[in-house]
Amino acid sequence: MDMKVDKKKLNLKDKYKLLTRDLGWEPSYHSKDEIYPYVKYEGLKVHDWDKWEDPFRLTMDAYWKYQAEKERKFYAIIDAHTQNNGHLNITDARYLTALKIFLQAISPGEYAAHRGFARVGREFAGVGTQVACQMQAIDEIRHAQTQIHAMSNYNRYYNGFHAFADARDRIWYTSVARSFFDDAMAAGPFEFMIAIGFSFEYVLTNLLFVPFMSGAAYNGDMATVTFGFSAQSDEARHMTLGLECIKFMLEQDPDNLPIVQEWIDKWFWRGFRVLGLVSTMMDYMLPKRVMSWREAWEIYGVENGGALFRDLARYGIRPPKGWDDAEKAIDHMSHQLMLGLYQWSFGTAFHSWIPSDEDMDWLSAKYPATFDKHYRPRWNHIKKLAAAGTPYKNFGLAKLCQCCQLPIVFTEPDDPSMLCNRETTYKGEKYHFCSDGCQDVFEREPEKYIQAWLPMPALFQDQQGDIGAWMAWVSLRDGVDNGDYAGSADQRNFQQWRGLATSNQ
Repeated sequence: MDMKVDKKKLNLKDKYKLLTRDLGWEPSYHSKDEIYPYVKYEGLKVHDWDKWEDPFRLTMDAYWKYQAEKERKFYAIIDAHTQNNGHLNITDARYLTALKIFLQAISPGEYAAHRGFARVGREFAGVGTQVACQMQAIDEIRHAQTQIHAMSNYNRYYNGFHAFADARDRIWYTSVARSFFDDAMAAGPFEFMIAIGFSFEYVLTNLLFVPFMSGAAYNGDMATVTFGFSAQSDEARHMTLGLECIKFMLEQDPDNLPIVQEWIDKWFWRGFRVLGLVSTMMDYMLPKRVMSWREAWEIYGVENGGALFRDLARYGIRPPKGWDDAEKAIDHMSHQLMLGLYQWSFGTAFHSWIPSDEDMDWLSAKYPATFDKHYRPRWNHIKKLAAAGTPYKNFGLAKLCQCCQLPIVFTEPDDPSMLCNRETTYKGEKYHFCSDGCQDVFEREPEKYIQAWLPMPALFQDQQGDIGAWMAWVSLRDGVDNGDYAGSADQRNFQQWRGLATSNQ
């Protein structure tokens, strides 16, 4: 009598192949060029999509189980944080300024990345790449959702959180992040992978999620720490995917090298300008600081970035064109942007303040060659004006960079006493830039950037009329969401509630 034999169990390799590579098929009534028109759009040559190596070899069934477990842990901590008035455990309500900027600039960027990966997953011809992009698209929307959920509790008690989507689209300091992601989503699929997989995931993520989340923990914000750590394992996979895509492009054909190098040059500088916000958050907006922006750059920029480019050197890739200028800017960028945020604080959805003497002593210790010489005198002058009842406020319109869209507040690489202003005339119109890097990006593809919507000139549009109408348009409540931290509702409420929570009365 024959015995029934159970069906042989698939090994991991065969199971992975069935759930990824074997999901594809050869087209029969349309050519691949018709189905995937953007594969050749950027000039890259791909000869064999099967050479794509999946860094994590993750299948969808394993992915869902892994993410579901993370969700359970995340929401358990978030619920506990909410129910136990976790917002009173932070060091000081000034810390919320960093969260407001994160919610207004970074979280919408996560959603933009979700949209971008959903698109390029359809545009790539290789099945391995399609599956990887599908997983990352799901990751990115989850990141946006968990970040919004984690910070929504603060919206119940503090100002400036209520209209983050309007802030993302319409306020000047968030336009650096908005323009970055809009630029990436308007690119072809391979360039998108450099923009997000390299610049956002490798350059930005290392310098934002790791040191900033440590700062959140140090300042008692366990909700932010939770979404940061929940996302970090995904970010490791995303960084690896981006680097794999770079290597795949370089290994497919030697003609791809100059195209990839040009994208790395562009997206390094575009990402570096977004880091201006991150540097200011780290140096000025954390009441208790783990490390300075300079120290974070040394670890996650110089050491990690140097290792990356040494690895890519075997393919002929050199460090990005703007690397030296970036290094010269490290000791200045946070101070220069914070001075800009302070003087234009009427147009921000957060509070600003003059750093205390203790804060300035810390900055002096971290930036011994630059802070006392260039920035302490400015802050002391601003402090005297405030003490005299004539606070320093600039109601003029800043000149914006046509590329990164930040105000032109940064200085010449070799002269911190001189504002860096570059100009290009294209088709009879003059355009302004904050740096050689932004000018180079514009001149490479000017037709893309002449269409940029700049928030400052919106004040001159008929539908805005004046500053009051502009504030209504951006959902900014004057004197409530903006202005000085000292005397603000956020400061008063936090001190009152903290006092009630910690007293025996």
